[in-house]
Amino acid sequence: MFPKNTVLNKPTCNSSAKIYNSVTINFIVLWLDAILPYQTYTIMKPIFTLAALLVTTLFWAQTKVTGKVIDEKNNPIIGANVFIEGSYDGGSTNEKGEFLFTTEEKGSKILTVSFLSYETAKIPVDLANYEFKTIKLKDNVNMLDAVVINAGTFEAGDKAKVTVLKPLDIVTTAGSNADIVAALQTLPGTQTVGESGRLFVRGGESDEAQTYIDGIRVAQPYGSTTQNLPTRGRFSPFLFSGISFSTGGYSAEYGEALSSVLLLNTIDEIAEEKTDISFMTVGLGLANSQKWKNNSISFNTAYIDLAPYQLVVPQNVEWNRAFQSLSGETVYRHNFKEGLLKVYAAFDASRFDINQESINTVEKTRVDLNNNNFYLNASYKVNLMRKWQFSTGLSYGYGDNKIGLGLDKINNTEHASHLKVKARKSFSDRMKLTFGADYFITQFDETFNADFKSQYDANIAAGYTELDLFFSKNFAGKAGLRVAHNDLLNATAVSPRASIAYKVSKASQFSLAYGEFEQAPRQDYLKYNTNFINEKASHYILNYQYNSNKRTFRSEIYFKDYTNLVKYDTAGAFFNSNYSNDGYGYAKGLDIFWRDGKTIKNLEYWISYSYIDTQRDYKNYESKVTPSFVANHNLSIVTKYWIDEWKSQIGFAHSFNSGRPYDNPNEAAYMNGKTKAYNNLSFNWAYLLSPQKILYFSVNNVLGTQNVFGYEYANSPDSNGVFNRREITPTADRFFFLGFFWTISENKKDNQLNNL
Repeated sequence: MFPKNTVLNKPTCNSSAKIYNSVTINFIVLWLDAILPYQTYTIMKPIFTLAALLVTTLFWAQTKVTGKVIDEKNNPIIGANVFIEGSYDGGSTNEKGEFLFTTEEKGSKILTVSFLSYETAKIPVDLANYEFKTIKLKDNVNMLDAVVINAGTFEAGDKAKVTVLKPLDIVTTAGSNADIVAALQTLPGTQTVGESGRLFVRGGESDEAQTYIDGIRVAQPYGSTTQNLPTRGRFSPFLFSGISFSTGGYSAEYGEALSSVLLLNTIDEIAEEKTDISFMTVGLGLANSQKWKNNSISFNTAYIDLAPYQLVVPQNVEWNRAFQSLSGETVYRHNFKEGLLKVYAAFDASRFDINQESINTVEKTRVDLNNNNFYLNASYKVNLMRKWQFSTGLSYGYGDNKIGLGLDKINNTEHASHLKVKARKSFSDRMKLTFGADYFITQFDETFNADFKSQYDANIAAGYTELDLFFSKNFAGKAGLRVAHNDLLNATAVSPRASIAYKVSKASQFSLAYGEFEQAPRQDYLKYNTNFINEKASHYILNYQYNSNKRTFRSEIYFKDYTNLVKYDTAGAFFNSNYSNDGYGYAKGLDIFWRDGKTIKNLEYWISYSYIDTQRDYKNYESKVTPSFVANHNLSIVTKYWIDEWKSQIGFAHSFNSGRPYDNPNEAAYMNGKTKAYNNLSFNWAYLLSPQKILYFSVNNVLGTQNVFGYEYANSPDSNGVFNRREITPTADRFFFLGFFWTISENKKDNQLNNL
């Protein structure tokens, strides 16, 4: 027997029913002939024949079901499946989109119409009074070619409909050295701030960008460092399957960020068990993945020590103890029947001791820093009945810094937690409602020489809702609202968000986004003063995107309006500074991105360009000017080429930034100087010694370009009335890396090429 819902295509007329009735009547007549006496049968035969005809006609009476199936443009749909739900009765549409079949079903039924790339239609019908029907099918908005709302957002991952970066790009980009932030700096909208190493987006400082793992906030996403010594992101890319990087206009689900959110999603399920071993010029690494029944666990750990490297390749800094760290990460997963539990944990212990030069001191200042960091989050997601999805999570972050500045001792500690609940209801493929709540807890304290103490405790409660509407496969919209209250500032933020997208052709679309974004002032200010209101930014974004046949083009223009920025009246942010929220500014610009993996065999490349015009009057600025970390023009070119004969992947990455502004006290005009342009050409080479063994080499700044990030000026003039200065330059003219990577797995084919 066929399943109850199996669709059987019947002839488009009732000839089969006529044949079946005739056979049935003849069978009854023959049966009576066999069991009755001849005389009785001869007399009664006309009566029995008439009775059998009446019974079978009544019993096998059928309804003719007819109609036509068309699309939203009134064009006929050929080959659509049409059937009575719960029966075997149905048929297919012809070249005119018409259908015709008969059914013995009675009463009220559901007529179902389906066809590939269209939404299935279910129409209630009364078979007793059935009339010809014209049925219009709507485009399926879940198809891969459906419109995507992507203004201000870059996606990386196998689940993304439009992928601008791939997960392996994070680690195969020359010059990135497996640092997520370094790879993102090759995208438009970002600034290369080499003396920081953090993420600066569209005129915003690094504290204006928030990082989330599996939807849960990370309060301390960077390693600790000291002035003009670049840091790295804390997280290895090896455990993440997808990345969403927003340069603005992000969802109402996220807050406390004026410029950007970086969303990292850990791998839901490992493909197989394996072990990865790494031997590097800067340290050692070990990773392993195991799975059993509905569980799996992955971990990696690394020991980094720059002391041996410093002996071979001296840097432009004076180390007493070169950077040293021990770090590790793990992800545990458990799959329930309808849900998934993931627990992620990471730790990082690092230290260094350096003598830092200053134009204002004869002797160098000794900086001794020890940092310990721990991060834990747990997330659970489950699919419920009636198209409900529920998720929840919590995180805890601990950061502790012990800093020696000459004879001074500074110790600061931060405890940060995040609790999140989220629900999503799919009313249909075209309408989805999301709502949820967040609660952030931050406790910070700092002591200076055990005499002076500063601290604050902040709790932020937030709720949000967001509606996704697909008007068609080519037109979609999103509208949301986030409300948050900060008890430390006694400030409530109401932040509306909205975006729409329209597909103008199979491969191209436009997106438009608007949003209000607020966040509390940074830690450097709150530890001294809490008499603030939230800083605020308004975003306006227009995006065009083309994506087809391994080629992607994006162009985006934007405008950001800043208000309530923090100002103070001293050389730096100190405990005795006078603070206010009188700062303001703007940022506007153009971002262009082109990626091509098709034109030349084995070659993949992308080009990104950004132009930004931004000014701010904030901090201790004398007037509204372009901040010192902003370059008006930014260009990146990244290439990756596979050479079969050499069993090698070779890559180049070139970054160019126009000069950055700085203030020269020898001139009357404020912030009137410009550094020379920044140029950095990096190279990497991955060579397959065997299917599971890789030799990897890379060098940053191949040409040894003498880049300058800015200048430090003396606090007072010399005897000639001139303020002397010194250049702020990279810690090394070049950085060399050599590593051997070995993978051990059952299939003897997996390797770490995707991780290099």
